[in-house]
Amino acid sequence: MNTAVKRDVRITEARVSDDAITATLADGRIISVPLTWSWRLCEATDAQRQNFRLIGDGVGIHWPEIDEDISAEGMLYGIPAHRPGNRKTA
Repeated sequence: MNTAVKRDVRITEARVSDDAITATLADGRIISVPLTWSWRLCEATDAQRQNFRLIGDGVGIHWPEIDEDISAEGMLYGIPAHRPGNRKTA
């Protein structure tokens, strides 16, 4: 029997390209999401995109110049950032 176990997901390295945000996780996996998942990053300059730091011991990435945060779990489980005013309700 296979049992899924939720792990503590932590980022050890991150990269931002013109198309994607890529993160290396503490367990060795490499995950990537489209840059379009963050409207703030899409509208930012390349210099602003490259100015980031890991936060919370790797639980997420923060871009101070554009006030954007993306969590490791959000990247892993497919939770893109919504533009204000465009939130869908259940």
